[in-house]
Amino acid sequence: MKFAKLFSILLAVFAAFASFAQAGDSGLRSLITGDDGRGWEAVGRLNFGTSSFCTGAMIADNLVLTAGHCLFNHETGQQIADGDIEFLAGWRSGRASAYRGVRRVIVHPSYQFSDDNLQRRVRYDLALIELDRPIISNSIQPFSTYSQPAKGANVGVVSYAHDRAESQSLQEECNILARQSGTLILSCSVDFGSSGAPVFTFENGQAQIVSVVSAKAMVRDIPVSLGTSLEQPLADMMAVLAASDGVFSRPIPAVRVISSNADGATGAKFLRP
Repeated sequence: MKFAKLFSILLAVFAAFASFAQAGDSGLRSLITGDDGRGWEAVGRLNFGTSSFCTGAMIADNLVLTAGHCLFNHETGQQIADGDIEFLAGWRSGRASAYRGVRRVIVHPSYQFSDDNLQRRVRYDLALIELDRPIISNSIQPFSTYSQPAKGANVGVVSYAHDRAESQSLQEECNILARQSGTLILSCSVDFGSSGAPVFTFENGQAQIVSVVSAKAMVRDIPVSLGTSLEQPLADMMAVLAASDGVFSRPIPAVRVISSNADGATGAKFLRP
């Protein structure tokens, strides 16, 4: 099957998040202990009041990257108030490495939660959350981003989900099946709560974010996931952030975007199960 046709099939089944078939948990490893989770503390749970959560990852000491659809109430279609959002860095077994509220949220300007163009929804399904205070800690190191992952590249996902909400889980044995119109089609296993989870490539022993999880789907009984390509959408949001700093006037933090000929700089490693 050609991947262009595969993408068309994916869009056909991507009618609503509630209708996705359940993806399996093949290859998932729970990061329950401190040793398991070392290096992944910058991946955290985003709580939206007491009703829902997503996964997010720090790309600067005060910036969390996640999916745009996470910021909307799925029943009303309204954007969730900043005051109802909390980031729990490295959340594990009832405790986080750091707790932060939200100063403001930047959803990609081309993302529309109710957009009928499903391909466009996935392509721009990205948001930046500016924390109310930076997280400065030697044990919580933000991740670099990598904008040009190749088709076939080995990637991994660190996420929370509805049935594993109290600790992160790592799946490292999945691949980029195709790049299509700003979307990555992945073989990674995801579930509700995994939305916004960072998709990592692992170059030279370092984890770098190449995408965030937007959706899951089934193609001929094979679970796949859809991720938003970071290359242009992230640059767009950084420009919005720089142009609208809000109440305080201060420099925008440098977010390192790693190209295909550069190395990452975090301590997280994809440890074999």
